[in-house]
Amino acid sequence: MSLPERGLAADEILAMLAAKRARDARWQDGRTFGMVFDGGPEVREIADAVAHEFLHENALNPRAFPSLGEIQSEVVDACASLFHAPAGAAGFMTSGGTESILMAVKAARERGRAERGITEPEMVIADSAHAAFHKAGHYFGVRVCKVPVRADYRADVDAMAARVSANTVLIAGSAPQYPQGVIDPIPELAEIAYAAGTSLHVDACMGGFVLPFMELNGDAVAPWDFRVPGVTTVSADLHKLGYAPKGASVILHRTKELRGYQTFVFDDWLGGFYASPAMQGSRPGLPMATAWAVMHRLGIEGYRRLTRTTIDATRRLVDGVRATGGLAVVGEPDAHLLAITSDTLDVFALGDRLQSRGWYLDRQKPPDSLHATVSAGNAPVVDEFLVDLGTAAEEVGNARTSDRGTRYATLE
Repeated sequence: MSLPERGLAADEILAMLAAKRARDARWQDGRTFGMVFDGGPEVREIADAVAHEFLHENALNPRAFPSLGEIQSEVVDACASLFHAPAGAAGFMTSGGTESILMAVKAARERGRAERGITEPEMVIADSAHAAFHKAGHYFGVRVCKVPVRADYRADVDAMAARVSANTVLIAGSAPQYPQGVIDPIPELAEIAYAAGTSLHVDACMGGFVLPFMELNGDAVAPWDFRVPGVTTVSADLHKLGYAPKGASVILHRTKELRGYQTFVFDDWLGGFYASPAMQGSRPGLPMATAWAVMHRLGIEGYRRLTRTTIDATRRLVDGVRATGGLAVVGEPDAHLLAITSDTLDVFALGDRLQSRGWYLDRQKPPDSLHATVSAGNAPVVDEFLVDLGTAAEEVGNARTSDRGTRYATLE
């Protein structure tokens, strides 16, 4: 593609973009189990309005846009309250869960260097931990010590403890982890981290806006947040089950001093003093403002309602999958994520059949499975999905697809 010699008319541009979207996942219909999370008309309406107002603002320098500085502080404070952070906790907004994890690893590396003189840093993670930890290790020169999970897909505490060394700067746990949707034993991991004098990061990018409201709704939730001594950082995505538009996430540190290890500061530039809390320099104001707006539009009551709808839909989905011949759910999901597998059917072929009917689920392995992140927007069509799931399972029979790829990537 090259630029047109003359600019196109607005209606022509919009028509061209509409044509490009024709094959996109139909999240608006509730038929996409992941990627986009729909909080309903009230959420979309306020997000659309605020997005228009903050489309061009830049959070690089809050002196120019003090509104964005206030918005970030208030979002962080609200999350600190939800996650039972102590007085003095501090954090920043980021562009998403990957950036939040990157910053947790970077901060842990800097802390290890400053407090313990570590020059060859390592982190200990379960093999269920998000791929962003490996990305962070690659970016920041932190060796990744990966440990297999237990039979129930939770982090193996003893095995992780055995990998801790004098160079360990970070131990990570998930609440819940993405592949099978189970919560790692955070208190036990925190004990290991505290004894080693290292940081413990809880990746709650998926659960940060589900688990607190499950607990408020009366569900039993395993300990995972700042109420657990030894937890130093928590990440949570507002653009997942916080129902804000992409990309908005939060990373919280137990103290402002610990947060200091996250920030990059440089004062030897002809342009003046430069400081940045994350990977981005210029930071779009739109995701920050829309996240703030959605949080205020929903409030505790709204999130409790959406969470109740989500968890009910998840449980119906789990029961329906288990009632479908040849299919099973991997492990025992704790919240709103699950993986569908089979000992008799090719689940990747099953996924292709479902996609031909307009349903989108990610592939993953091992084991071969279809991954579903359930949100309130999926609830109205769960029964329809289960009917199509049963039909597709019958149609697949012994068929097998040659495509064994598990694409969760941006590649060309």
